Amino acid sequence: MKLSSWQRRIQRAQELAGQHRFATEILGFYIHVARFQEELNTRMGAAFPRQTSEGHTELSAEELSRLSSRFEAFLSLAEEHGPKALAELSRDIRGRGDGFWAGLLNGAWIMHSPSDAQGFLALAFLQPYAELVRSRAGLKPRDVAHAVCPFCNRRPGFGVMRQMGDGASRSLVCSFCLAEWGFRRLVCPGCGEENDKKLPVFTADDFDYIRVECCESCKTYIKTVDLTKNGHAEPVVDELASAPLDLWVQERGYAKLQCNLMGM
Repeated sequence: MKLSSWQRRIQRAQELAGQHRFATEILGFYIHVARFQEELNTRMGAAFPRQTSEGHTELSAEELSRLSSRFEAFLSLAEEHGPKALAELSRDIRGRGDGFWAGLLNGAWIMHSPSDAQGFLALAFLQPYAELVRSRAGLKPRDVAHAVCPFCNRRPGFGVMRQMGDGASRSLVCSFCLAEWGFRRLVCPGCGEENDKKLPVFTADDFDYIRVECCESCKTYIKTVDLTKNGHAEPVVDELASAPLDLWVQERGYAKLQCNLMGM
């Protein structure tokens, strides 16, 4: 039986957790989140079988009602299984009630980038619905000149390298709806810098298939998962598991172009 995208991500998270002890906690939490996200995706797909709205417009009253009804369960999950700071935040939000949840979720849905931890928490909850809405829009991968999602206008969370002829092409992947679009390899998605001498790339032995692509001009970086070197990788999961690369590059003065939905 064909696995769903969430099932593939869960299997990969379990595999990487067994290989890298430093990633056990965050991947263990991610597994719980992914299971919840798959259930929410299925539930919302059944509730809105012909949904065609776009990912950057406000949620309808019915969408917001159905999403809010599941948000408390997500907060309880984060409170029970998440890192300490996230668990405390989830407990605080859970105590604020339906009205606050609705405002938080709708704000996160239309905002291009969260400004605080509770915004990232709301996006992690909303992500499976954003992926559902985007998949129904029939958006196909294509080359785009701008480094923002062609569907929901958010920044990319990571990149992907895929085989193309005798070489490889780079795509960017939206940090929210996971839309993928082609983007030139030797261009910084943060500022558009094209001078290759100002675009250093770093790798590490533990993750030799993940490129840390930096920019000396704007001092940002993005991680790109090279599927030509590791065809078993699930980019969402492998990018998350490679958190030590983030610590290493941030110590050298670079800031991540866009945090992933775990706030990392």
